[in-house]
Amino acid sequence: MPRYGKIGGGLVALALLTGLLAGTPASADPSAALAGNVLTYPTAGGTAVAVNDVIQASLKTGTNATFYNSTSGTTGIKCGASSFSAKVLTNPTAPGTATESLTAQSFGTCTTNVFGTTGVQSIALNNLPYATSVTSAGVVTISGTTAAPVQSTVVLNSLLGTITCVYRTSTNSLTGVAANATNSITFTNQPFTKFSGPSLCFGTAYFSATYSPVRDSTKGNAAVYVN
Repeated sequence: MPRYGKIGGGLVALALLTGLLAGTPASADPSAALAGNVLTYPTAGGTAVAVNDVIQASLKTGTNATFYNSTSGTTGIKCGASSFSAKVLTNPTAPGTATESLTAQSFGTCTTNVFGTTGVQSIALNNLPYATSVTSAGVVTISGTTAAPVQSTVVLNSLLGTITCVYRTSTNSLTGVAANATNSITFTNQPFTKFSGPSLCFGTAYFSATYSPVRDSTKGNAAVYVN
């Protein structure tokens, strides 16, 4: 889902993601002692985010969501647009763990430099919604179920026609870090393993993205913080 943060598993996204909020570990935030609830707006230690409020964020300006074939490489897919939307389910007193439902995740303006591919038709995060949790320590976890695993489908154009790559996570989850200082949530090198697809699809695709600013769209897009 904080102060807000062959080929790609979407992830997302987050994202994916995502449903996600902003927050550094509470112990590292001097304002955390003022917090009444895990998620607050428009400041750390401010008003509690209400159950059923919708949290949203897009990629941090000037950054991309990437799905590369290694943790240090640049071969794969990058997307100049991505966003997520999540509904708050619980928001207990801090320190604690808030829960959300990641209801939407999208990717756009994507390009590929994978040998044999000529373009990206689509990247989709499947089986939504996903359960999402956000701890006072700023740990964001997106989880699937046995019946509805965390899965991404990537459709590419290739020299031989359209190919479809399906990816799943080995742990059926994605982990991100929320940071109040940048009002963001960041996913770094989250691995997706190929579930199906031809040889042009990477065996493992690593997803990275930073979403910022994270906002409560129900409250006039006020910034959301983790306490």
